[in-house]
Amino acid sequence: MGKSQKKRSMRRHNPVRVPDSHLPKGLAAASSSSTKSLEIPPIIQKMESPDASERKWACVAVSNLIHNDPSTRRLLQGKNVVGALITRLTDNEDEVVTEAMGTLRNLCIDGGFDICAEMYNKNILTPLKSFIPKISSMLSQFLATPSTAPENSRKMVYEFADNVITTLWCLSETSNKALNAINQINLIPFLTSFLASRESLPLSPVIAAAQCLYVLTDGNPPAINEVRADASYISSLLSIVQLKEVASNGKQREQDDRRLTLRVLATGVLRNVSPIPPPSVASSMDLDKDIILPLLQHVITSVTLADTSQSVLALVSQQANESPINEPPIKNLPKSDHKSDSERELERLENVLRTVQLALEIMTGMCAMLPDSEPHGDDEVEGGDDLDEETEKPNGDAEMEEVGSTTKPTFLPTLVPPLLTLIQPVALSFPPLASISLHPPTTSVLSAIHICALECLNNIFLALATSEKPAIADDVESGQRIWREIWIALGSVGVEFGLGQERRKEMWEIAVGVMWGVSNVWKGHIVPDEEQIQVLIQFCDASTDPQTKVQCIGTLECMAQHPQSIEANKRILHYLLSLLPTSVSPSAIGTEPLIQVISSLIDIYSDEAMPYDTNFVQNGVLETLIASVDGVKKVVKAIDRKKQGGYDLKRRGMEVRDNLLAFIEYRRELGR
Repeated sequence: MGKSQKKRSMRRHNPVRVPDSHLPKGLAAASSSSTKSLEIPPIIQKMESPDASERKWACVAVSNLIHNDPSTRRLLQGKNVVGALITRLTDNEDEVVTEAMGTLRNLCIDGGFDICAEMYNKNILTPLKSFIPKISSMLSQFLATPSTAPENSRKMVYEFADNVITTLWCLSETSNKALNAINQINLIPFLTSFLASRESLPLSPVIAAAQCLYVLTDGNPPAINEVRADASYISSLLSIVQLKEVASNGKQREQDDRRLTLRVLATGVLRNVSPIPPPSVASSMDLDKDIILPLLQHVITSVTLADTSQSVLALVSQQANESPINEPPIKNLPKSDHKSDSERELERLENVLRTVQLALEIMTGMCAMLPDSEPHGDDEVEGGDDLDEETEKPNGDAEMEEVGSTTKPTFLPTLVPPLLTLIQPVALSFPPLASISLHPPTTSVLSAIHICALECLNNIFLALATSEKPAIADDVESGQRIWREIWIALGSVGVEFGLGQERRKEMWEIAVGVMWGVSNVWKGHIVPDEEQIQVLIQFCDASTDPQTKVQCIGTLECMAQHPQSIEANKRILHYLLSLLPTSVSPSAIGTEPLIQVISSLIDIYSDEAMPYDTNFVQNGVLETLIASVDGVKKVVKAIDRKKQGGYDLKRRGMEVRDNLLAFIEYRRELGR
């Protein structure tokens, strides 16, 4: 089967950003689509004003303008607002520095990778590094003698710390170059100090520190080793995860929601740094089974997406009827930070959904049972067309052991039902086809939840499909129900994949991988539907991604092996045969998908006693396969083992080539 969807060394996209891929590129397009283009020149001008109050005003004004407004953000970016704000980080007025830092933080969150990369290239890390010891010193003073600093001063420092940490978190996801530079700042002690002092600090900077620590320990050995090496760090994380939940309502509910977010982040860090060495008490615990999985299961079952979506729609409608609290014109002063009740509740609901997304992200890693393939060095692939069987292979055994009890299919009944619920789209899951969402932040997080839940299912079924006779395979009714649920979800997603609808396409791409796993676990029991076959064929033909094509073909292969569905088998057979090279023309489908086509045909017709084998005989499959041999050999021979993934693809291609020759001989013998 295909590789596990476990992602290695990929920077996760900033999870707060509202996607803006539907917008046209370029300054002219941004100018025409922004309603605030006339307000920008005076803001940029006042950023350099000799009057500190005007510089402060300009920084706040930028933050107000970009809020959920990607067109204006792009227009400001084209006017070098990033460079101007970074310059203000060394301003001689503390209030200007504070406002500039907050605006840069908001730009990171709203702008995603592009703006973060621009900030890194314009050397934002230099002023950020200088802030770390200053923040640490002031926090130490506050904690040692709380009464010596006014509440307003403490609040300003806490907010400033939150903004600095959040910006560092976003930058660390930008590129490996940025991550390596951040590794040199010695952030781990700084971040863990917030966790250790959490009872004496506001939640916001503590959560920001936990989020930054979670990102830094994601496949980043320097940070992982530093956290592992200090038992006090692990102790803080464990104590956070093991906090007892207290039921509450009203204003306290928001705090409880955020404490749950902090607990989930702590589980993510613990998973990132596992296995934990002695003398930490965690080294003798089954963290996954006893601590992490129960919390994550609680989180993903605690929210009903349909109800949340309806609540958001009601709040958006309520907002439209509220008097505009935040509307003082930009010509005079920045608008107030005061938020209406509906705005606060919208933010709370979004944060609840973000916590579900985070839990799914961590759970996906737990369910990634299969090792990733790594490219091999030149010294390992020298020689002829045959690969040395003794060549060192990626060692999957260690990783299988590392995930411990979660590799066992016994967890499947408890994990799969809530995940199937979370893949079902609701009212705000995707933008309407002809306009933008009524509440883009909610749409962003809902679509992310659907995708994360599918990724988790993908890893579960990839693991089950490659394990030896999982007990779950005997539960045919469950397999058929799971298959139906996936198609119901995809029916709601639809097949409109234009600008602004990229998440719909991503849903399909991941869902095909899930279907391959499900149909493999319950091979021979999934009844193929003609419409589903046609949709998979069309999606395979339309896709430009080789892995997606492979998954479509693999799914069709499994569907074709339902014994009684002879017509469906014939339909799939004709499609697979159309993808083969002939004696006069090569295949147009690509190397990896072609290898899968050959493998699928061999698997489907390896048992001549199956009722559908009549299609093999009546459709001249043997002759077609014989005519494809030279073309297949050429494709396999042309695979470059030195390219990324080429080593494993070459091995797989040679294996399938040899199997094709043996299969042809086998079927010839049967004909005699």
